[in-house]
Amino acid sequence: MVEREEAMANKKTIRLLIIGDEILSGKRQDRHLAQVVSLLKPLGLKVAEVTILGDEPKRLTEFLAQSFATSDIVFCFGGIGATPDDRTRQCAAQALNIPLERHPEAVAEIEAQFGVQAYPQRIRMAEYPKGAAIIPNAYNRVPGFSIQNHYFMPGFPIMAKLMLEWILKHEKMGCIEDTTVEKSIRIMNGHEGDWIVFMERFEQEFPSLRLFSLPSIHADGTRSLELGVEGKKECVMKGIARLIEEAERRQCDWQEG
Repeated sequence: MVEREEAMANKKTIRLLIIGDEILSGKRQDRHLAQVVSLLKPLGLKVAEVTILGDEPKRLTEFLAQSFATSDIVFCFGGIGATPDDRTRQCAAQALNIPLERHPEAVAEIEAQFGVQAYPQRIRMAEYPKGAAIIPNAYNRVPGFSIQNHYFMPGFPIMAKLMLEWILKHEKMGCIEDTTVEKSIRIMNGHEGDWIVFMERFEQEFPSLRLFSLPSIHADGTRSLELGVEGKKECVMKGIARLIEEAERRQCDWQEG
């Protein structure tokens, strides 16, 4: 148990910051979380926290100031365009108390994509907090930027996906040796409360596994319970066998998750 805690402590905390009034108003649904999780999981990486903020500058600047003071890795989505309601670049600079400046590589990319149409508006998207590095954008060549373990990408998931893939490869985040697997069973007409004592004992027996339970109530009124484990493959196989053994002992109607 101590070894597991030490290993977890050595891993960087990964957080997401999703920015946009349109998310908070319900006009658009967030798609970044699911996309990021799908990209991180094969690398043995996990999201620890997600924050959704609107475009209000004061709140955004205050949040970023607190966030920059940590050693966390933060993937930020939204608000880096050229319109007046895109304020993330400016707020990041204010949070760090440094000026915005045009990044020459970003300028070159935007000019290459838009030519004379880059001026006078689109070129603003090349203005980053001083000292920032660019994040290439294979979709339309308008880069994002990174500074102090914070990675700023557009609010468009189709662009952000390509950029995050580049970040994960370029920054060499994650380690295949740390890759985890997940297995579960679904218990028909299962009630979560009936399994609490077992789950407490299970966690003592398998401290290196993450045990989860996901109850569902279906449209026809029936219930089901997904019980599963996540961890290193060898230990997961032992853990899922233990779940199946208990389901069989209880004569539950179950199937693989």
